[in-house]
Amino acid sequence: MRVSRFLLAVSGLALAVAGLAAAQVGAAGQTAAAGGQVAAVAPQLVILDTDIGDDIDDAFALALALHSPELRLLGITTEYGDTELRVRLLDRYLMAVGRSDIPVVAGLPTKAANVFTQSAYALLPFDKCSRFAISSFKEDQDAYDACEQERNRRDADSFILRLIRAHPGEITLIAIGPLFNIQAAIESDPETFRKLKRVVMMGGSIFRGYDGKTGERRPADAEWNISRDPAGLRALLGSGVPVFMMPLDSTQIHLETEEREAIFSHGSPLTDQLTLLYHQWLAGNEAHTSAPTLFDPVAVAYAVRPELCPVTPMRLEVDDKGFTRSVDGPPNAQVCLESDEGRFLELLLGRIARDEGR
Repeated sequence: MRVSRFLLAVSGLALAVAGLAAAQVGAAGQTAAAGGQVAAVAPQLVILDTDIGDDIDDAFALALALHSPELRLLGITTEYGDTELRVRLLDRYLMAVGRSDIPVVAGLPTKAANVFTQSAYALLPFDKCSRFAISSFKEDQDAYDACEQERNRRDADSFILRLIRAHPGEITLIAIGPLFNIQAAIESDPETFRKLKRVVMMGGSIFRGYDGKTGERRPADAEWNISRDPAGLRALLGSGVPVFMMPLDSTQIHLETEEREAIFSHGSPLTDQLTLLYHQWLAGNEAHTSAPTLFDPVAVAYAVRPELCPVTPMRLEVDDKGFTRSVDGPPNAQVCLESDEGRFLELLLGRIARDEGR
């Protein structure tokens, strides 16, 4: 009996040891798998360059970027016209959604003839730096002063270059406005600019121009972002950085009533900002229809899900009016000529009409 009990105990111990070893191997495998998964989904480092405040699509593009775990926003730069007012708009937007940690830097102001439709949102009095209490403690005063100084910066091109130097070969620059900041960065330090991983941009018109009022397809146009600064696109295409272009051909996707209401009725801090900005945009220009065109979010969607907008290698030339024409020769851009509109809208609603960025 004692021998049997001894043998049973030894057998039990052996099984326990074997089980522990198997568990350790399994845990190691899971850890390795998890490590591989983490490496596979490590967020892309991103800079967003935007002319937010005129049209409404920039606000939706930023919303998609904020709620896409595939992206890590290192900073936002403002383009075109009153770039400081655009910074104030972004400051309020980011504060409302709890992302004041993202730096926002103004580009140099330019002449602009268009309407800043969302200026009321930007001009509402608020203090981005209020998280630093003004008190007798000098540390708080220093922090407040530093915040104020950061807010008043107007060196977007230098800011972009500093981030590239800190993360060479890792940054995707998503450009959804005219290209003044990008042109300035290239002219200032082309060698550093070449260390970008890539530029994903909304702009250009290859075969399809702006659709007519009744939805009819029209021939190629001088697209807005490019026509403001044709030299900026020429500089970008010659910079040596891979360029992925989402032109009018693939970005004229409308946000119809059902999708709008799904977003506006959601009631999160993010969708509340979109609701306010949308109604200011709609009232700010008589030509606006209730269904906005989501040009800019397609560029963000490409950075997240490139299969939604397959690209074709092309060589593009840009004339002084901003027309972007396909010509013979070695490719200088990857161009999406048709997007999957249904899946794009599914991605957009699935990301922003929810409280978590997943």
